Formats: sequence, C-alpha cells, structure tokens
Amino acid sequence: MKQKLSVLGIMCFILFLGTFNWTGCTAKKAATETPNESTSPERPPTPPFITALKESIKGKEKLPAEEVFQNIKTMKGVPAGRLIAIMQFGYSRSLGVQCTHCHVRGNWASDTNPNKEIAREMSLMTKKINAELLKNIKNLKSDQPVVNCTTCHRGQVKPALNIE
Repeated sequence: MKQKLSVLGIMCFILFLGTFNWTGCTAKKAATETPNESTSPERPPTPPFITALKESIKGKEKLPAEEVFQNIKTMKGVPAGRLIAIMQFGYSRSLGVQCTHCHVRGNWASDTNPNKEIAREMSLMTKKINAELLKNIKNLKSDQPVVNCTTCHRGQVKPALNIE
C-alpha cells in the first residue's frame, strides 16, 4: 500500500509540475529585481535583513557562493547573488517559511537548526529525481521534466501528499 502511494505521489507531483510555465521563473530576474518589482502584488517586499545581506556581498554577486558565504555544501558553484534569490524565492516561497526556518539570523553558516540539514538532503533528493529517475519514465510529454520544492510542498512546510 505504501509503495502504491509513493508511486502515486511521484506521478501526481510530475503531473502538477507540468501545469506551470517554469520559463518565466528565473533566479536571474529575482537577483536583479528593482525596489518597484519587490513591492508588486505577486511578490512581497524584500525583508530588511535580505537587503542588508545583498548589500554586504555587493561586487561579489557573480563569484561562486562558496567563495562569498561560509558553510556552502549543496550549492557550490552557484553565483552568490543567485544563491540569495534561490533561497528567497525557491526555498522560502516554496515552503511558505522565512529564512529562520532553517537559518540562524545573523549566523547564516550555523548548522544548529536541524531544518537546514533536512533542506540539504531534500535538495539532493530532487537532484537525484531530476538527474536519474524522471528520465526513465516513459511517455512524459516533457523532454526535460523537473521537480523542485514547490512540486510537493506547494507553499507549506509539510508536503501536500504527507499522510500524517
């Protein structure tokens, strides 16, 4: 029964993913947003600590995240400016949480919050699904199907298909 639910869950989130136009969701746009864009109805205003964090890395936005930030484990090679956008619009919005759900404010490198390790492991899981598992599913309508946090979480901490 659990195996059938798992397969059903995977198929549901793949189908759900296909309903979005992912080409319009780029981290580059988020990383270069202007103050007017950050106050648009679709996007909440940027919190002051994110603005301060962006200010603190000015001139280093294109450097690899691991050269700008401490304790980068799963997003090595991602430009530092893009990493902030990924965290803000990928993780925070996808799970409906603030940065402090996983991080210690002011000590972003800290691993004391167990949610940070969970997020790292979930990131590795989605990479494995995207790189290894999805390509083996026959008859998908997409040549390059992908899953991400939103696929299951849909703006909630607990995945939508969680049966607890």
